[in-house]
Amino acid sequence: MRLDDWLSSGDLQRQPASRTEIARLCDIVARDLADAQATALSVDGRFNTAYDAAYALCLIVLRAAGYRVRGSSAGHHWLAFALLPEIMGPAAGARSRYYQACRRKRHQATYERTGVASAVELEELVRDVAAFRAEVLAWLKQHHPDLAGPDGTGQC
Repeated sequence: MRLDDWLSSGDLQRQPASRTEIARLCDIVARDLADAQATALSVDGRFNTAYDAAYALCLIVLRAAGYRVRGSSAGHHWLAFALLPEIMGPAAGARSRYYQACRRKRHQATYERTGVASAVELEELVRDVAAFRAEVLAWLKQHHPDLAGPDGTGQC
């Protein structure tokens, strides 16, 4: 499905974002990336926290583009990741697929069992989220400078 299909289904709606909303999501990303480094937590817990940062970055992209995910039968996390290539372009397809795999792993670690994520997978996710954060900031400054921050440099 494409953006128009999701809009027609009601799982996605148009709604402008505010600079404050984007700034708050950026704060969540910063917090979650920092928390994912806390070695006192389990690897699964840190993986889930890094995943939360990835999801918040996807929300920044969606909200900046003027969309809000509503209660979706497909799941709001799934839809947020699936729409990345629609908004950021085909190059975001690989990251969308990667985050979908992380979403499934997070689900297992949260609801099914422990020991799902490895330390290597955690490190890979943290590195990817940090890189995605820089990409989202550059995208935000290029496509939505009014949401990038008071001085145009971004907040994430």
